[in-house]
Amino acid sequence: MNSTFLAAVLLVVLYLGYRFYGGLIERRVVRPDEKACVPAVAQRDGVDFEPARPAMLFGHHFTAISGAGPIIGPLLAMVLFGWVAGLIWIVIGSIFIGAVHDYLALMCSVRKRGCSIAQVSTEVLSKRAGFAFSIFVWLAMLLIIAVFASLAAKTLVSVPEVVWPNLLLCPVALVIGYVVYRRGWGLLWATILGLALLGGSLVLGYKQPLSLSFVGDAAAQKTAWFGLVMLYCLAAAVLPVWLLLQPRDYLSSAFTFGGLLLAFIALFVALMPIGPENAPPLVGFQSAKGPLWPMLFILVACGACSGFHGLVASGTTVKQLPSERHGLPIGYGSMIVEAALAVQVTLLGAAGLYWVGQHAVDGVSLVLPEIVKAEGADWPSVAFARSFANVVSTGLPFIGFSVALMFAGMALNATLLDTLDASTRLARLILSETVGGRFPWLKDRWVSTLITVGGATVLGLSGGADTLWPVFGAANQLIAALTLVVVSLYLLGVRRPSLYAVIPGAFMLVTTVAALLYQAYGFAAAKSPNWGLAALSVALAGLGLYVAAEATPKLLKMLAASRKQGAAAETES
Repeated sequence: MNSTFLAAVLLVVLYLGYRFYGGLIERRVVRPDEKACVPAVAQRDGVDFEPARPAMLFGHHFTAISGAGPIIGPLLAMVLFGWVAGLIWIVIGSIFIGAVHDYLALMCSVRKRGCSIAQVSTEVLSKRAGFAFSIFVWLAMLLIIAVFASLAAKTLVSVPEVVWPNLLLCPVALVIGYVVYRRGWGLLWATILGLALLGGSLVLGYKQPLSLSFVGDAAAQKTAWFGLVMLYCLAAAVLPVWLLLQPRDYLSSAFTFGGLLLAFIALFVALMPIGPENAPPLVGFQSAKGPLWPMLFILVACGACSGFHGLVASGTTVKQLPSERHGLPIGYGSMIVEAALAVQVTLLGAAGLYWVGQHAVDGVSLVLPEIVKAEGADWPSVAFARSFANVVSTGLPFIGFSVALMFAGMALNATLLDTLDASTRLARLILSETVGGRFPWLKDRWVSTLITVGGATVLGLSGGADTLWPVFGAANQLIAALTLVVVSLYLLGVRRPSLYAVIPGAFMLVTTVAALLYQAYGFAAAKSPNWGLAALSVALAGLGLYVAAEATPKLLKMLAASRKQGAAAETES
């Protein structure tokens, strides 16, 4: 199989999905009103609600939702089930489930005064169900912050070349935010300035790698970086979005988009085959993580469908959306671009790495079993960086392997920090929305942010995040399923076609509950049973079933009423 041909076909399919199915959702379900006063304008406060330049908002939304998800998930699926199964789920899932989920969550929040999807659930479900959903989401945010901060810290220790680019990205973003929003610069000139400064930071990082070796060994350095990353999260969550969040995410998206473009060009030029030494197309329907259904749909979340995306869309993106007409490219389009990234990662892993034989560049192994053995739990990020460097340096020889390797590490770490700052702000907003009415002091953005950062720090340093992480994939997909349930109820309430959300929501809910129960059984039946994770998995499955029990009667009643109204209208005509 030729990776170039496969990449071209899948990119065309993704584009057609955006063009036709996304357009169908826009016309039939959303029906955007260009003249409507969106929350970013109606509730503008200069901190959270602030209309953004569309290109900057696209960069923020894309980098916030992507993170390491579309890299780790597809590689895990490739190893456990083969690259064919992963690619099928990525393409079909993103077009018909993930992008619909993201777009409708965004527009539902737009029509609900910029409230998060968790808060909307209190209106369309019940106060009890909405409160349970909100608390669950807030705790999930703490877990994301703790794990991603730990991963970012580990990357800063192991790849010191990316330290300067990451450190300098923040002051550069502050400059860009100031000149665009306060000095009236055009986005083109601001982008040229920002990229020039970031280019200089890449050269500095390559020539003068920075480490914290003076604080002690690698473990001590990781702890120090973890603390600094959490301080960044604190600042990013309270500063005005136009000053840091928007421009930083926009600039860091340049690394991701640049890497995406470079790797696809290299794939097309190199014509690298997926041969017998590479990853097999199908490993089997049963893996160490469980059967293909439901576990594939849990392992590959970002890139196909992810509950975290709906939280970003209805948490930070909605408060910056300048017009309803930008909802489709930002909400639906970002998911399609992320699916393209997941497709690329799968093809890089399948064509740029090897399962057998001896393959190395500059003494760096490209044999996947050797990478897994040497890197342990961190193997997916290392495998991505090496496969990227191998394909890019092969297809574009003027870019050396070591330079491409550093670029991949920088792109990965930049998106990790983007997800972190968005997650911290999201958690702060959800905490204020959920309990701020009862405890007004939690509406203070400093107080709610300190509580959020403090909880995530304790979780990260105590090792609790690593303990809980095995159930996060299913918990994330449970959020997606519940989001689609909430959106379905909203659409029925405003008399819009709802099956576009009902059917994906039912599929995701059944799949997620099945995965949680399967995991619970595995945790309990292991040689050393983990009763805590087993109980947590059962509790999460119970939460999903509880919300489904709350929603199902309302859905059926609304569907019946909608059919009755349609029949009456047809009779009158």
